[in-house]
Amino acid sequence: MGIVPLAKALELAQEYDLDLVEVAANARPPVCKLMDYGKFKYESAMKAREARKNQAHTVIKEMKLRPKIDPHDYDTKKGHVVRFLKQGDKVKITIMFRGREQSRPELGYRLLQRLAEDVADLGFVESNPKQDGRNMIMVLGPHKKKTEAMAEARQAQEARKAEAKANPGKSQNAAEADLAEDSSEAPAEASADA
Repeated sequence: MGIVPLAKALELAQEYDLDLVEVAANARPPVCKLMDYGKFKYESAMKAREARKNQAHTVIKEMKLRPKIDPHDYDTKKGHVVRFLKQGDKVKITIMFRGREQSRPELGYRLLQRLAEDVADLGFVESNPKQDGRNMIMVLGPHKKKTEAMAEARQAQEARKAEAKANPGKSQNAAEADLAEDSSEAPAEASADA
């Protein structure tokens, strides 16, 4: 409508049974729209909710290790670290020293370096290993941001739902076929062992 005096704008709003809503107060002259104010408030609340939904809180997960960890236990702990990094979380790794182990901090340092190299494709060393009393601490940060990881997880879940909707009987039949295969292979293995 262009630039109109305030009295005329209020008159137009009353004529159309709408509200005069100031959209950009800092502009010269201020920008206003004729609209339903309740609808405007609702839409702005929905935009704010959507922005909060996509916002992610930074979480630091902690993993505790010992310098003389068993290889299988190391693999298990590394798997947890990988999962945390894939989810976009930071990981604080703590090596706990007891007794004589405190005199050999290089064992903990080597273990932390090995873990950092093993997960280098998913994360980076945000805080280098440092001794803190009886513990040695290192922080790993993910390459992906939390929001990106959440979006990927959401897309994967939607894809699985769509696939399940498209082929409702197929996924159940495939699972039953896998079970039948497993049960038919088990007796053959048992007889081969005997």
